[in-house]
Formats: sequence, C-alpha cells, structure tokens
Amino acid sequence: MSINFKHPLSQKSVYIAVLCACLIAVAAFAVLSFLITRDSRKNTDEFAKRTFFRKYESIEKEFRNIEDDQYLLRALILKDGLKNYKNYSLVLNDLNRKRNQLPYSWYYYNNISGESETNSRMLSDIFSKKKDNGRPVILKNRAPGHFKDLLVTNKDSLFWVSYDSLILPNKNVLYYGSTVSLDDLHQYFINVDKSSNTYAYVFTKEGICITHPEKKYIGKSIFEFTDIKPKDTLSAQTKSGYTAGTAISEYLGVEVTRFIKPLQTDNFEGYAVVNHINFIIDENVYKVKTYTVYIFLAALFLIVTVFILFQRSAGIAYREKEKMQAEKNLLLIENEKMHKAEVINQLQQLKNNINPHFLFNSLNSLYMLIDINKENAQKFTMNLSKIYRYLIVPPKENIVPVTQEINFIQQYMELLKSRFGEELNFKLIINNKESLEKRIPYLSLQIVTENAIKHNIATVDQPLEIMISVEENGIVVKNTYQLRKEPVQGEKFGIDYLSQIYEYFRINSLNISVDGEYFVCFLPIMN
Repeated sequence: MSINFKHPLSQKSVYIAVLCACLIAVAAFAVLSFLITRDSRKNTDEFAKRTFFRKYESIEKEFRNIEDDQYLLRALILKDGLKNYKNYSLVLNDLNRKRNQLPYSWYYYNNISGESETNSRMLSDIFSKKKDNGRPVILKNRAPGHFKDLLVTNKDSLFWVSYDSLILPNKNVLYYGSTVSLDDLHQYFINVDKSSNTYAYVFTKEGICITHPEKKYIGKSIFEFTDIKPKDTLSAQTKSGYTAGTAISEYLGVEVTRFIKPLQTDNFEGYAVVNHINFIIDENVYKVKTYTVYIFLAALFLIVTVFILFQRSAGIAYREKEKMQAEKNLLLIENEKMHKAEVINQLQQLKNNINPHFLFNSLNSLYMLIDINKENAQKFTMNLSKIYRYLIVPPKENIVPVTQEINFIQQYMELLKSRFGEELNFKLIINNKESLEKRIPYLSLQIVTENAIKHNIATVDQPLEIMISVEENGIVVKNTYQLRKEPVQGEKFGIDYLSQIYEYFRINSLNISVDGEYFVCFLPIMN
C-alpha cells in the first residue's frame, strides 16, 4: 500500500475527522429518513386513493343494483297495470333471495271504496297515514328518477323505502317499490370488499347515516358523531371531484385519511365516505426508519474502525518513510556539499586565471601606448594602479554590488580611452537606480567589455561603440558588431566564467545574442 501523507494524523485530528463523519452521517440519515417518509407517504396516498375508488365503486354498484330492481318492477307494472303486479313482486323477491340481494319488493293497492291490499303490513301503515311507528323521514333529491325515498322506523328497525304510484282510471291508487332494511344493508356492506385498512359509510344530503360499520350510528346525523362539516361535502369546487383530509376516526379512534365523494343515482342523492387508516402506513415507515438506523450505526462503526486502523497504518508507514527520507536527504546534502566545493574550486581557478590575464592585457596595452603617446601612457599607468586595487582582494562568493562594478568599469573605460582615443566610444545609462543596490558577478562588466574589444574592429573611421544600461532585472551590454577577420585566442574564456558562476547560483537567464548591427549581452542581477 502506498502512503502519500505529508504528516501523520494526530489523535485530535482523528477525533475531529470522526466527529465530522458522524455529523455527515447524521445529516445523511435525516435526509434519507425524510425522503423515505415522503416517498412512503406519497405511495400511501396513491394506495389510499386507489382503495377509495375501489370502495366507492362497490358502494355505487350496490346502490345501482337496488335501483335496477325498482325500474324493472316499474316497467312491468306500467306494462300490465293491475293484471300481474302481485306475481311480479313475488317473483322479484324470490330472485333477490336467491341472489342474496337486499331489496324487498312490495305493493300496496288502495281502493276508493276503502279496501286495500298489500304484501307488507308496514307499508300499509305508512300509506294509510297511521303514525304508530313514527313519522317517516322524506329524503329529498334532485335526481331524475321516478321513485321517492323515505326512512321509516318499524319495530326499532330503520328501513329505506323507495316507492312510486300508479293512479288508475277509477281513481284507485297502486303504490309499489322496494324496501331495504338498514340493518341488512349494514351487514351486507361489512361482507363486501373486506379490507383491513379501510371502511366506508353513506349518508344522505340531510346528513342522515344510512350505512355504517358501527350499527349504532345508523339513522343518526353524521354531524353529531363525526367532525365532518358541510364545507367538506363541497366536492364540486375541487378538480378531483372529491374532498380528502386527515381526521380522527369515530369508529376506530385512530387517524385516518378521509375521502368524501357525492353518491348519486337516478333515485338517490347523498355522499359516500371512505376512511383509510394511517397507522398501518406509519408503522411501515417506522420499521423502515428503524432498519435504516441499524444500517447507519453499523456503517458508521465500520467507517470509524477502518479510519482508525488506516490512520495507525499511515502513521507507521510515514515514520518508516520519514526515516528513509532523512537518510536520503543526508546523502543529498553531502553530495551537494561536495558538488559546491568542486564548483568553488573551479571558480577559484578561473578567478586566479582572470587576475593575471587582466594584468597581462593591461601591460601589453601600456607597452603599445608608450611608443605611441608617452603622456597617455603615464595617465594609463595611474589608472591601472587605481583599478588594480579592486583586483587585489577579490570577493569570496564572486559576487559584488552593482555600484562597485559600475565604478570599476568607468575607471576601466578611462584606461581604455587613454589607449584607443577616438577609436572607442563608451556610454553608461542608468534606467533603474534601485538595481544599483543589487549584486552581480565579480568582473562581469569588464569581461564582456574586454570581449567586445578583443573580437571587434576599432578604428577612427570605424569606431567601436560600447553601451552599458542598468535595467530593473539586469544589465545590458551592447557593442557594434564588426568582427575581426583574424582568429582570436581564448575567445570563450570570459563567457565560460560567467556561465559557470550563474549556474552556481542557479540563474539561467544569462543571454548572449546578435541584434542587427549590435552584439548584446544580458547580465541578470541578483538580490
């Protein structure tokens, strides 16, 4: 395993990292729990809606089955009048019993002579205006059907009665229709579409509950035993055609999602309520959250354990690597010392060669000048004595302030002017005074200047121009490029010295080039 840590982690760093990991994990767990709860709630809402529609459709189907029996009886009676109404009622009742259907078909024939005939004593009491069993409750509706609806109490039981009438030519009246015991309807809906997490009930426009899984609520106003408000039935104002919300179940005493939707047939107008129990969903969400916590704790423990073991392994590996690096650095330092010592010896040899080389060149110039102009020779000798003091004690590191080199090169150029006269033109420009405080290699200006004189023609007709300008990053030495035809000995001696000393100080911006009519040498300065 490759370890690239710069420093091993301290115990405090480990604790901080573990704490950050815990906080990140807790935040991730909170987000995960929120997403799980949101998605579970969303899925539950979708499931509740599907359950609601299924329950609603089953209720609507049963109400339409009741209505189909009513229309069948009506069609038969309108077709045959009084001929076979007794048989029609009898046959329909037999069919309903065999099909486990709820409606009980009945008839009541009222003769103007005062005689009556019926197959239901209860209906006889109603239409003969007897009130022993209480006044019937009229269920109003705006449906287009022909039947009228009543809620009738008989022998402590509540019946839903739907009836129509036929007035005969002799003004006799035949009442016919169907009767549904709400107790039977209650039992019937308990067995229809059984579901452990939903229950439904139906109430009329007046708020009277006609079916409910709790029998004691049948016939009572839903506004008394539930928290349903009239505004909850305003489903026409919603896009979905029903209203939905959470409530506390009057039946189970738990939180439910309650859906209310109009239930309307040709002869009935009311509302169906479907309640979806929420505690089953919440229990499932809680289990998911619990399992998520277990997984989170196990993952966190594993992360912390691996992190600590990795930190210890990294510490051991780093100490080994640090030991090896220390040994390697020690070897590099020794090697660097040896290399520098070798370079210094080479530079010292070059410097020892430069001093006599400069002296010999100066003496040769003096020898030539004595024959030409004795006065200039004397002046040359005085300048030579002044500048040679600069060469007696050379600096140890071979670098000097720029100011000293500038002063030296001015004296040196006066020496050369005594020899060459009008054959040599010299110009010094200081563009950046701050550069005078920096440093430059020892005798670098003299080496470049001497190199220009050695390699180029200098005559009265074709004078040699030498220009030195002090810039921000270095000193530029320019001379007219007019090379001699004859070869010159030791032409690279001075340039090699400058290259090596700049290399020693790891500066590689020394630049020597020819720019048109000028030979240009750029000497970088050092801080």
